[in-house]
Amino acid sequence: MQWNLRLKAAERGIWKSTEMRRLLAEAGLEISAGKMSALWTGTPTSIRLDDLDVICTVLDCEPTALLIREPEKVAARRRPPQQDTAAPSDSGPVVAPRFGCPRSQPPL
Repeated sequence: MQWNLRLKAAERGIWKSTEMRRLLAEAGLEISAGKMSALWTGTPTSIRLDDLDVICTVLDCEPTALLIREPEKVAARRRPPQQDTAAPSDSGPVVAPRFGCPRSQPPL
């Protein structure tokens, strides 16, 4: 996902994170300076839905305007299909679970 907060803020005439922080506080969302800096300068790894709702209200936009999908990055993360090759015999024994065998008991 691409985080588009600064562009949407600029479209509303908000050029500084301190101004955005003040507007969010007026709307009922108190954000620390550190968290605001992280939201302003980078892509957050997580964001509360309640916080996103207030941000969208202040910027008069939908969440899809702030969070832009990047399907090419998802495709790049996919693993290539596994080739079905036989494992060499020196790779060690094959470990299989033992169903029905009780676990050992702890010492008394």
